[in-house]
Amino acid sequence: MTHEELLASSEFFADAPPSVIAAIAANAQELPLVRGDVLFKQGDSADSMFLVINGRIAILIDSPYDHRETVVALMEDGEMFGEMALLDGEMRSTLARALEPSTVLVVPYEPVLDAYRHDPSLLWGVVRVLARRLRRTDADLADGVFLDVTGRTAKRLLEFSEGRNEFVLPITQEELAGRVGASRERVNKAIGSFIRLGWLEQRERSYTILNRKALSDRST
Repeated sequence: MTHEELLASSEFFADAPPSVIAAIAANAQELPLVRGDVLFKQGDSADSMFLVINGRIAILIDSPYDHRETVVALMEDGEMFGEMALLDGEMRSTLARALEPSTVLVVPYEPVLDAYRHDPSLLWGVVRVLARRLRRTDADLADGVFLDVTGRTAKRLLEFSEGRNEFVLPITQEELAGRVGASRERVNKAIGSFIRLGWLEQRERSYTILNRKALSDRST
């Protein structure tokens, strides 16, 4: 896909006319990444946002107390991230790291801001994106209140499986623990219980779901 097609297919720019998409795309550049590459850190100044062309990017928060990281979102093909500073002019509030070989489209803020200044109705795309992320945050908060660590672990594994019975976990055990919101030891203990119950098999980062219904029931 061309840069114009990539931007037009994103929810962020869904309402933008071709002329606006072309102007934004003309300033965008592809950036290849290897696993572990950091796009930005908490507290960095910001002048661009990013669209995932291929691969997977983790959005993390680094604890100021013990330097543990919590995965708050995973960005995959076609998803945009790094736009918060575009809206409020503040520093980066999260860290972004490639979980696998990836390519992102770097989109400078300035041409996007120009488009919004000329046609504020284009901001409805931004509103939809932020509303979806707020709903996701609400769901995560509800999980933290109503599910124990074992239940949250079951739910995250089911999410990462994407409906498949055999899958490879795209993040490390430490990152999984951050996504669950618990220590690595407690998450490993929960996974161990699923294995003992015959619901799950694990070989390093490869998992096989043997009893999806039981795992699903435990995640609610």
